[in-house]
Amino acid sequence: MSGSPVVAVVGGGASGALAAVHLLREARARSLTLEVVLIDRYGRHALGQAYSTADPHHLLNTSADKMSALHDDPAHLLTWARGNGLDLAGSDFLPRGDYGRYLRDVLADAEDVPARVVRRVTATATGLTRPAGGHGVRVELAGGEWIDADAAVLALGNRAPAAWPQIVDADTPRYVADPWAPDALAGICDGTPVLVIGTGLTMVDIAVTVTRARPDAVVYAVSRHGLLPRRHPDPLPVPVPTPIQDGPLPLAGLLRAVRLAVRDNGGDWAGVVDGLRSHAPGLWTRLSPADQRRFLNLAARFWEVHRHRIPPVTAARIAELRDGGRLRVLRGQVIRSTAAPGGLHVHVGVDGAVQVLDVGWLVNATGPGSDIGRDPFLARLIEAGDARPDRLRLGLDAGRGGAVLDAEGRSDGRVVTLGPLLRGTLYETTAIPEIRAQAAAIAPRLIETIAAPVSVSLTAEPEF
Repeated sequence: MSGSPVVAVVGGGASGALAAVHLLREARARSLTLEVVLIDRYGRHALGQAYSTADPHHLLNTSADKMSALHDDPAHLLTWARGNGLDLAGSDFLPRGDYGRYLRDVLADAEDVPARVVRRVTATATGLTRPAGGHGVRVELAGGEWIDADAAVLALGNRAPAAWPQIVDADTPRYVADPWAPDALAGICDGTPVLVIGTGLTMVDIAVTVTRARPDAVVYAVSRHGLLPRRHPDPLPVPVPTPIQDGPLPLAGLLRAVRLAVRDNGGDWAGVVDGLRSHAPGLWTRLSPADQRRFLNLAARFWEVHRHRIPPVTAARIAELRDGGRLRVLRGQVIRSTAAPGGLHVHVGVDGAVQVLDVGWLVNATGPGSDIGRDPFLARLIEAGDARPDRLRLGLDAGRGGAVLDAEGRSDGRVVTLGPLLRGTLYETTAIPEIRAQAAAIAPRLIETIAAPVSVSLTAEPEF
């Protein structure tokens, strides 16, 4: 495909795969040749962290009828499932490993060899530079190699959990710093107690896996609030609209409107939360920076457990484990840990007292790290002035269509981002429905950019 436009996608998980799929489909619609280079450090192209699991009891947290990879074909996943011998209803929750197979098939089907192809590269991207006088980008790889492209999509997904050096030495062999790294959990199913820092979706997956592997195993889970993800109602609720005032939106006013909507819905919060989902990015941008920070500190956890729910069968399993004493949820915080024969002594502050738990493993499941400066690739990009953090430092600052803004707030549209890197700008941007819509919006703009003369534009906020 010599001479064809090239788009480098840094990050080969679901965000990167969806971006590649929509780019290829857009190129086909325009009868353009295109090569997409999909770069994944672990070689898990299209799978990423979430969909590379081999545990069939790890289910999607969203029903199948909402998980199509194609923005213009809502039934695409259901059609694929039935064509692959899976008896799947729209309200069912597919195993995540099967969804990974689906994403890989969608990516392969989007290719139109030899005109439109995906080159799958297993490597760690270490930097992205803009050649002097040129209009393209260069993605530098570990080992000294590089990929030259006309444009780049940053689809880095969720970052690893933040380090806890005050609690545990990262080199302690019984400490799992990132539970989603390849083979990170391979050793924890040895029957010894497991302590998980965090009580969210990752903890649920760990508890399900550990207790199925060893019927006598006990899992402790500790977090500041001790809140678990809520159960999806069965049947799934109809989204309920929430009347919200126009103009600047104080956080107190938003919370009041949500409480009134729940009251008017007979106390049923699920329909209200689902009704807010598509409006969340717009509501987020209407909050002041101070109220955004206040939300993150005071209300985010409560939103997360109601918004990111678990399937009824998973919720039933968690309830069974808690009733049997095999999952013990503690509201408190881990203070420190010390090495012990075959494991760790972990000191946990609970209700003003300190408990010492003897466990075999300590797992950091506190969620994606929030300091983008810890990511060497992003830190280098920011240091060079080719990108800047959003005002909350949760990700990158971006303009229309996810265009990454440089230190001066400018973009020529040749470097774009989607998914979790837009969390500080859009907040709700980590689930397939949102990322799918972003990928569909990015594709035509990016292809138009690489086909047109270079231009630099001042951009304000993303529009998807």
